[in-house]
Amino acid sequence: MLKDIFNKKKKYATVTKQEERDDVPEGLMVKCPSCREIFYRKEIEKNLMVCPKCDHHHQITSRDRIEHLMGNTFEEWDEDMVSENPLEFPGYLEKLDKDREKTGINEAVVTGKGYINGLETAIAVMDSRFRMGSMGSVVGEKISQAVERAREEQIPFIIFTASGGARMQEGVLSLMQMSKTSVALERFARSGGLFISYFTNPTTGGVSASFASLGDYNFAEPGALIGFAGRRIIEQTIREKLPDDFQTAEFLFKHGQLDRVIHRQDMKQVLTDVLDLHQVGGGVR
Repeated sequence: MLKDIFNKKKKYATVTKQEERDDVPEGLMVKCPSCREIFYRKEIEKNLMVCPKCDHHHQITSRDRIEHLMGNTFEEWDEDMVSENPLEFPGYLEKLDKDREKTGINEAVVTGKGYINGLETAIAVMDSRFRMGSMGSVVGEKISQAVERAREEQIPFIIFTASGGARMQEGVLSLMQMSKTSVALERFARSGGLFISYFTNPTTGGVSASFASLGDYNFAEPGALIGFAGRRIIEQTIREKLPDDFQTAEFLFKHGQLDRVIHRQDMKQVLTDVLDLHQVGGGVR
């Protein structure tokens, strides 16, 4: 019957949501947590991990940040320095091994020196993918050693912070790094060294309460979470509701705790301008 032929329903193969997800290679797409738009990872990587729609600054790896700033001029320091387990904390070494495999770095900070638009500088870049960027004895030692080498070579020092605070698996040994790094920076400052601190998301706990806040220039990326204690703890302590933008880079800048909030696209040029400003007789002061 002609009627039956034309009214006959076509049969389509159905695809489940799980099958749709399985067809997309893992890591191919990135969903912005701010505007909820989905982008190809390569598209957002070309934009320095900044959302093309809403300008949200996604976290960027230490290697990618160094590559953008210094390219192939970067010379790494203390790459083989690794943490041990002085307190015999259960499972700590296994977690460190997993983070090394996942991130391709040996600790939560990468240090070294290189050139930013022809200007030599020492640099330390923290990486929140490794134990949430927590500061243990090796992180403190690598930063202190980098500051000392910058002082000896009479070059400026820049640090990009990203940390959840002190590393609890190392107890008081972790807390000691706050004073050790601060003392190294004080010695550096007395020698006339230039220190630029650059806060990224998040910078909290003992890191924010020590070396991160000691810069001659204190910069931050837009929207970065910066603070010591958590919002809920503070509200419970003072029994007051905090502003919605509390502990953001913009809030700190408005209240005089930062010198400038800098878009990632402008980062390299701003650092170049500051380094060039402090050039004195071939060195930096």
